[in-house]
Parts: sequence; C-alpha cells; structure tokens
Amino acid sequence: MSFRSENILSLAGRDFSNTQESDLRSLFTDILNQGMHGLCFSPYLDFQSPGDIITEEQIHQKMEIIRPYTKWIRTFSVSEGNELIPKVAKQYGLKTMVGAWLGEDEEKNEEEIQNLIKLANEGVIDLAAVGNEVLYRDDLPEEVLLSYIRKVKKAIPTIPVGYVDAYYEFCDRPAIAEACDVIFANCYPFWEGCHIDYSLLYMKDMYHKAKNAAPGKRVIITETGWPNLGSAIEASEPSLSNAIKYFINAQQWSKQEGIELFWFSSFDEAWKQGVEGDVGAYWGLWDKDGKLKYTNK
Repeated sequence: MSFRSENILSLAGRDFSNTQESDLRSLFTDILNQGMHGLCFSPYLDFQSPGDIITEEQIHQKMEIIRPYTKWIRTFSVSEGNELIPKVAKQYGLKTMVGAWLGEDEEKNEEEIQNLIKLANEGVIDLAAVGNEVLYRDDLPEEVLLSYIRKVKKAIPTIPVGYVDAYYEFCDRPAIAEACDVIFANCYPFWEGCHIDYSLLYMKDMYHKAKNAAPGKRVIITETGWPNLGSAIEASEPSLSNAIKYFINAQQWSKQEGIELFWFSSFDEAWKQGVEGDVGAYWGLWDKDGKLKYTNK
C-alpha cells in the first residue's frame, strides 16, 4: 500500500489497523513535511531537568532542528534560561506562546510573572500563558491564580492572555474561563485511558467541552500527544504505530477544522519519568539526540 500527498486530507480519523508500519512512517513523514501549527519546545539536554540553567547555544541547536516543521512554539517558563527561548524563536521567524511557570513558591512566581511582562513588552510574545496545570496539581488556590492572570492582563493589554490546564478545569471553574482572553486547553485521550481507535473522537469531545465552557472565546489545544514507549494506562497503549496514528489524525483534523493545536512534544525528555512514570520520557517527535523517531530508517 502506498500513500500520496493528495490523499492525506481524506485520512483523518481513519482506521489504520491493517496498515503496515512502513506505510505509517511514510505518511507521517509527508504530514510532518507539510508543517504543524505548533510544537511544545523541550529545551533540556539528556542530563538536565527543570532547575538547571539552559544556554542560548543549546536553544539554537534544538530550534534549528524543529523550525522547518512548525509555525509556533510553546514554552513553559521564563527563568533559568527559558526566557531566551522566545527571543531565539523570533530570530527564526516563529510565533511564540510563552508561559510563566507558577507553583507554591510565591517569590519564584513573582519572578516568572515579571519576566513574562518584560518579554511581552520587548515584543517577543504573541500569546501569554499565566501558569500551567496549577489547578490540576493543586499548587495554588483559584483566587490566587486569578489575581496573577488579572495582573498580567493589566500589564500587557495588547497581548492575549490565558491559562493552561486540562480541558475540564475550564468547565468546572467558570471564573477562570471568564478571566482568560483565550482558553489554553490540554487534551490527552492517552492519560484518560482511551483506546487508540477512539482517540480522535475523544479529543474532539474534549475540545468542544472547552469551547462550551467559554462561548465565543478562542480555544487552543495547547498540548496533545501519544508516547511510543512505556506502560499502558487502561486501554491506552504506548507504541510506535499508535503514536504515528494519533499524530496523523490529530494533525489532519486540526487542519481541516482550522483548530490551533500544539503537539506535545518536540524532544524526548528523560527527566519526565520522575513525574509521569516510564511513559514520561517518550512523548517527543525527536529522540533525546535530535533524531526523528517515526520516519523510515
């Protein structure tokens, strides 16, 4: 079986159960070469983790690898060298969704907020995210998070400001949805135990729930992906073929429907095993050494 570029748009949601791995790899390559809307940027080297200082040189090295394939990048922090990422991205002509990482440390939160505002005023931020899964982790009370969102919105009124969390948090917390200029929804059928055959339908439902939580507002899928290795979660099974199938369906659906979607993630990150188990290290399109994982060898 072979695939041609003109057939790609008809494949969103397709049952790939009888498709050979080599054909999946070929189709993955075709779709990747057409380009993605957005990609979550992983700056850490194999021996690094959050808390280590990121250098401008390593940012350039990794940005050079991904820049032909994406229009936007998403970052998660604006300290410890991460504040350099949007500046480098702009040098490569990429748009930026830049996040301030918030947690239980009030002093660190203030540093992140001030750095986010500073970068926005320097003109290197297109979308600003105040916090990532803070409510999911139960790191801050809702009212404290709201105060940070309002503070940033007041300081950078010309840039859309939002908050990143699982899609259902916006359904459960209408005050958060109301405070955001744009809804940044993470949608992971994998983490909710969904079988690969139903994963696209599940993600569509997640997206529409986030839309319904904030009628009329722009909704962006800020994270979705599928790991290629690790332990299964109920019916969700990590594998090379499942990761490719999910990528194909997610990219084609989002393009057909005009939905802004950021793929998670760019590179494999070993440090994530400590917080997500054995699957945590295998969400990248590229491995830890910067080699594409899903193309034909």
